[in-house]
Amino acid sequence: MLNRTTAPDFRTINNINLIEPGHTVLDNGCQVYWFNSGDQDLVRVEWIFGNLRFDPAKPLLNLAVNALLNEGTSTLSAAQIAETVDYYGAFLQSDYGYDQSQLTMYSLNRHLQHTLPVVKSILTDSQFFEQELETYIRNQQQKLQVSLQKNDILARRAFNKALYGNTIYGLTAEAQDFQQLQRTDLLAHFKQMYQPSNCTLIIAGKVDEDALSQITSVFNTDWQNAAMPADTTQPALQPEQERFYFTEKPNALQSAIRIGGPAINRTHPDFPAVQVLNTVLGGYFGSRLMANIREDKGYTYGIGSGISSLKHGGAFFIASEVGADVCRSAVEEIQKEVNLLKTELIPEDELSLVRNYMLGSLLGSLENVFSHADKFKNAHFSGLDNFYYQKYTEVVKTVTAEQLMQLANKYLNFDDFYKVIVGKY
Repeated sequence: MLNRTTAPDFRTINNINLIEPGHTVLDNGCQVYWFNSGDQDLVRVEWIFGNLRFDPAKPLLNLAVNALLNEGTSTLSAAQIAETVDYYGAFLQSDYGYDQSQLTMYSLNRHLQHTLPVVKSILTDSQFFEQELETYIRNQQQKLQVSLQKNDILARRAFNKALYGNTIYGLTAEAQDFQQLQRTDLLAHFKQMYQPSNCTLIIAGKVDEDALSQITSVFNTDWQNAAMPADTTQPALQPEQERFYFTEKPNALQSAIRIGGPAINRTHPDFPAVQVLNTVLGGYFGSRLMANIREDKGYTYGIGSGISSLKHGGAFFIASEVGADVCRSAVEEIQKEVNLLKTELIPEDELSLVRNYMLGSLLGSLENVFSHADKFKNAHFSGLDNFYYQKYTEVVKTVTAEQLMQLANKYLNFDDFYKVIVGKY
């Protein structure tokens, strides 16, 4: 009989075992990776494209082309695309990121013969009709107008602009930027970017020989490259010299805070240990920032810190919305918590808790074959392999309080951080 007075046993996590993908290169240069789970009759197929070089004169092309991919081809209207995908029980969506944009489809294996041609039509024949473009511009301008009333969004925009300047990472779209979108520019951008030599195709699920053969045959030789190769280089980042940005909102009940600066990304050997440091500071619900500023002081409902790893850079940030009347005090407490990491060793019981949390979260995130593919993408698009996670796990398990203090002194200089406040200060 179960003894509820005894806590269940637990074991430390020694290693993380990831599924190794199969790999091939199609005749047209498209890279294909697949992860076979072999159980359920379902596949997720992702067509991932590197974003083209950012053009300050036409800043929204990467975003707009991706958003309008599913809005019609020369043979299929937007409604027909949606109806066909829905009829066969599939799911199709486009997603924009700073470094890559992608089209993702979930489909039952037995319906691939019907769903794959729809995606093929989208990736080779999207038309960006004037009517759809006008609707997109109008909707995005309305959404932007609403968003610019929110302090947290204003703070995030100002923070990114300060760190990255007029680049793809620092883009802060304005209403006139949407108005400048032209169909001819979208078509040219689409043809250069959405070509097989700029595509990584990642398949996960029941990827048997039949499914793999169907997918690769549809997107092989008759999917042709454009005359001009995709230029996915990006201009150098342009951080601002000014470190403090304050936007006053006299009637604000809350002030948005964003503090941080440029940071290392996943390719740097210090990255796993800095992730441990970040988790202690503000990376989970039991973090020091939460314990101080939410639980003890009651200044906010939530506060956290994070590290964004991008292809051409990275950032460390602390973000929160606090009561407008306690904004200055909250910033002072944030500074205190950052500086404590530089002057006092993290107690072993706290460090042990964070280690277990991070390793448990990593293991818990690998719940199915799609999760394994997602982990692969994080490493692959950073130029790393799956062995990265073994090294990551080892660092989390073995990093010492002394090493973390050294990293805090190396990377967490509060005086050099960018500080953005929107509301009252």
